[in-house]
Amino acid sequence: MRVYYDFHIHSCLSPCGDEDMTPNNIVNMSLLKGLDIIAVTDHNCAGNVKACQDAAKGTNLTVVGGMEIETSEEIHMVALFRNSENLYKLEEIVSGALPPIKNKVEIFGQQILMDSKDCFKGFDERFLVTATSIDVMTLYKYVSELGGALFPAHIDKTSYSIISSLGSIPPELRFSAVEVKKSCDGIKLPADTVIIHNSDAHYLWDISERENYIDIYSDNVIDVLSILQQK
Repeated sequence: MRVYYDFHIHSCLSPCGDEDMTPNNIVNMSLLKGLDIIAVTDHNCAGNVKACQDAAKGTNLTVVGGMEIETSEEIHMVALFRNSENLYKLEEIVSGALPPIKNKVEIFGQQILMDSKDCFKGFDERFLVTATSIDVMTLYKYVSELGGALFPAHIDKTSYSIISSLGSIPPELRFSAVEVKKSCDGIKLPADTVIIHNSDAHYLWDISERENYIDIYSDNVIDVLSILQQK
């Protein structure tokens, strides 16, 4: 089965995310774009995941729970889970690794929590867009132990990527997939690495069109995560 995806979408919980990135807007735009599966991956937090999953109930869209974690090396990593309980276990670990800094709304924007009907629930007052104290090796271990899929985000960017921070991907980090924004030309990767292209959308119109896909030998869309799981 061919599965059209976008595994890197920010909601209005990310301060850099537009306030129109509400659960229902994300779900409905993804449906309009013809996607089969998406992941909501806010910075260091999973506070709007359940709302997005509930908003998608009764539709043909599968919403995977995830987070974009910033490691102590300032590397952006995306973790995805088919099991929400394990996602929230990771969120608890990440939350404890954030510095005790409050968000400066006037500089970075609001961090809005919503329910599945796009009703306001509150603000997350912590500063989410910052490095945690978790290094990339430790994060890899945590996500693997919790049964999640982990991949480095936008490896071709000149900042906040594993290549820009470390120079290369350490061989002990056995990723099955990497996210590329434009091109991975010049980046040495194992021959069997799955290259995925996500939107990293902070605005509704940036959510991927029906163009990026993965073929799976299953009729269950969520099984695509098995292809992304680290080795």
